[in-house]
Amino acid sequence: MAHIDQHPGIRPRASLGRRLDIAARVSFPACITVLLMLLTQAPLDISEQAALLPAVALCCVWFWSLFRPHAMPPPVVFLIGLLMDLRGYLPLGVGVFTLLAVHGVAVNLRRSLSRRGFAWIWIVFGAVAAGASLAIWLLVMLLTFRLLSPYPAIFMAILTVAIFPVVAVPFAVAHRSIANPERA
Repeated sequence: MAHIDQHPGIRPRASLGRRLDIAARVSFPACITVLLMLLTQAPLDISEQAALLPAVALCCVWFWSLFRPHAMPPPVVFLIGLLMDLRGYLPLGVGVFTLLAVHGVAVNLRRSLSRRGFAWIWIVFGAVAAGASLAIWLLVMLLTFRLLSPYPAIFMAILTVAIFPVVAVPFAVAHRSIANPERA
């Protein structure tokens, strides 16, 4: 079930409470991502609030794919992308493709970025967020057969990079505590 339970050795059978605790800790990244995505859709009277949904989704998928890839597997990222498409009124597949690409980049860069500090992770995320915003913009243009202004994509990229520290700091605390199955 959890990574800690896969090590060889003699252990007593895990109680129901411990198994539920491990399941809750493993599902925390996906659940908090969906919750934050739904909160961005609340009527907050913020201008350009629609750009918050993909920004939050990109930040969450990047962080959890980088630090807990087993808790954010591709099928979960697919479902989060589908929710982003449905809630953000994007053509189906745009959010799925973008989030799966971000997930793939994060998993591939995981080893090299784990030795770096937060500034490097943020810089690399900035490049990934710019690429993801460009991909969303291009895919929406291709799938709707319309020319769109690039300014919303630029705004979304800047917003995504700007809110990453706001999302990453509490996630880092959760990563070491409540989202850690080894502490169950």
